[in-house]
Amino acid sequence: MDCNNTTGQEEIYKYIPHRPPFLWVDTILSLKSDSIETEKMFHDTLDFFQGHYPKYPLVPGVILCEAVFQSGAILISSQLKEGKNNDNPEKVPVLTRINSAKFKREVLPGDIIRMKVNLSETIGNAWFLKGTVLINDKVAVKVDFACAVTANKKT
Repeated sequence: MDCNNTTGQEEIYKYIPHRPPFLWVDTILSLKSDSIETEKMFHDTLDFFQGHYPKYPLVPGVILCEAVFQSGAILISSQLKEGKNNDNPEKVPVLTRINSAKFKREVLPGDIIRMKVNLSETIGNAWFLKGTVLINDKVAVKVDFACAVTANKKT
């Protein structure tokens, strides 16, 4: 699927099994065979803000990474659904490796982040990706990661 149109949660649900309250992608902005760009707004009503630095609430770095990983999973799943590298349509991408995560800027309640993920390489059922989280067009997080494609046992 190559698209440059904005798509919402119903489209996202077609690609990954994540659902609220643990879905960290609101919109697919661009989806190509080797890259994806997505967006997420962190509403100030999210529960984790009550306990993650209550007097100075921040989006936890692990949540920012998870948003990147979910974006990468959408990219991989889009290729699987198109039949590329797909011997079983019921397979799902699962995170297997996190490399060199770097946190450069804080993300605060009300902020909108943009995730960019690029596919670096595919070897067998392993997918190697590079992700970036941007806040106001400035890098907040950079992370390299890998996913494996595995059978979805819940289908």
